[in-house]
Amino acid sequence: MPKAETGRFAAAVLPVTARTITTDAAGLLAGPVAIPAHGLQMPAYRAAPAGRQGLPVVLVACEIFGLHEHIADVCRRFARQGYLAIAPDPFARHGDAAACTDIPRLLAEVVGPAADAQVDGDLDATVAWAAAQGGDTGRLGITGFCWGGRTAWSYAAHSAALKAAVAWYGPVARSYHAGDPTVIDRAARIRAPVLGLYGAADGGIPVDTLTRLDAALQAAGNTGCEFVVYPDTPHAFFADYRPSYRAAEAEDGWNRCLAWFKQNGVA
Repeated sequence: MPKAETGRFAAAVLPVTARTITTDAAGLLAGPVAIPAHGLQMPAYRAAPAGRQGLPVVLVACEIFGLHEHIADVCRRFARQGYLAIAPDPFARHGDAAACTDIPRLLAEVVGPAADAQVDGDLDATVAWAAAQGGDTGRLGITGFCWGGRTAWSYAAHSAALKAAVAWYGPVARSYHAGDPTVIDRAARIRAPVLGLYGAADGGIPVDTLTRLDAALQAAGNTGCEFVVYPDTPHAFFADYRPSYRAAEAEDGWNRCLAWFKQNGVA
């Protein structure tokens, strides 16, 4: 099981920066759990205010680097806001993403095999587990970063139970698993309101692809999605453990994320 509680960061991006945020777990029920998911005891990290039931549920979808300390800390941040936050590790079937130091190999051997159908099923299993733990899955949200940002869009096209999603710099015009449709391809199936948070200087996600997605959503009658594109801002601007971190944009995005969930029934 990934040892997020011990402070293990993704090996591919070490060393971490001095600006890394650490959220205290005092007063929280926080730590690794195992979620039954289609024959796998899937590793996950759970954080919630201790002793409370009926909490709204937020799924936290990881980057390509899998379940590591930054993702665990994001869960604790949500728990501090009164959520049951759960970050599953959908790459666990294929390898240990957090331990991999070779990014091309990571993408080919660990991330690439995780097809949308598998990931959506693993997220469904996570929602079922949250309900069994006393979470209020009638108030269900998802957020994610990079690969996980795309996953937030993808799950919004899959889950009828989802109330809202927040996608941080998730690619919309390409997929990671060969044969999977792009987010633009699945736009007509997205019904939940999605907030997309992006950087204008993200070389891997051209702004024109966001324009194309917005047009596809509008054509499908989904007028509830919004995009925020921060000027002169790179990819992974929320990742405080990496040099790409931009504090002002990250704080603004976090506040927008919390407001989006409250506005759309995930609070």
